[in-house]
Amino acid sequence: MAGYFGTETQQRLQARAEASVEFINATPGACQAGRTMGCDDFDRLGWDTIDRFLERDGICGFRLIAVERVEDLRSALAARNFRLDTWDVFLADRAAALAACETILAKDLPDGVVDLDRPTRPDDEYTSRLQRLMSAAGVVPFSGSLLAGEHGRAVTVAAGDGNRTVLAVAHAYLPHNIYSPYHLHAWGGLVSVADSHRGKGLGNYINARMVVSAFHDLGATHIYELVSSSNIPSRRMVAACGLSHAPELVCGIASPSDSAHFTR
Repeated sequence: MAGYFGTETQQRLQARAEASVEFINATPGACQAGRTMGCDDFDRLGWDTIDRFLERDGICGFRLIAVERVEDLRSALAARNFRLDTWDVFLADRAAALAACETILAKDLPDGVVDLDRPTRPDDEYTSRLQRLMSAAGVVPFSGSLLAGEHGRAVTVAAGDGNRTVLAVAHAYLPHNIYSPYHLHAWGGLVSVADSHRGKGLGNYINARMVVSAFHDLGATHIYELVSSSNIPSRRMVAACGLSHAPELVCGIASPSDSAHFTR
């Protein structure tokens, strides 16, 4: 397996997202959601295709949907006995993000914490350790292949101690194809910090390092991150990195109405 991680269902969805890379790249309205099939324009992708995703997978991700279309999306999903769990979008252009993040990166790391290498192999022990930290933090990881950038431009950054114990990790990639107005918008996320090192500024640091890498290494023009309305620490973290709430956009995941939340 290409570094699939998590429950049987999570691994199955990761595999399908990877197997659909060519379809996603070639299809208007489709996007790479990493953990599920994804859509950034449900009118262009079409409900015949979305229905196939929902019937096969029981889930589908929706990215950067205009807020005035969210109720249309909810209604269409409700008619299919699906609900839409949503996250607020925090967005920044290159200038705003780099100005804020470079200030954070200029500060010293907590004692004993160092930058770790980026993962290069999808199924080795190091990549697995990154995924385990994400899972322990309540974040459903991407596959090792996506974390290592085997299916498109992506970057995974990590920090740890002198023994290479992973203490923090974050990831960015370009989810949207050339047909999307968000083609060069990077998604940043999977931010996870070990319990032992929370409250030390490591979340801000690893998020800032990821944001800078999205612009310098991926060629992004913008970056966005997704945060729930109740997650105050994460909202403060992304704001510290120069991202602002974009109330005109919403992201979400469609799941069966009676199912648990897929990720936090």
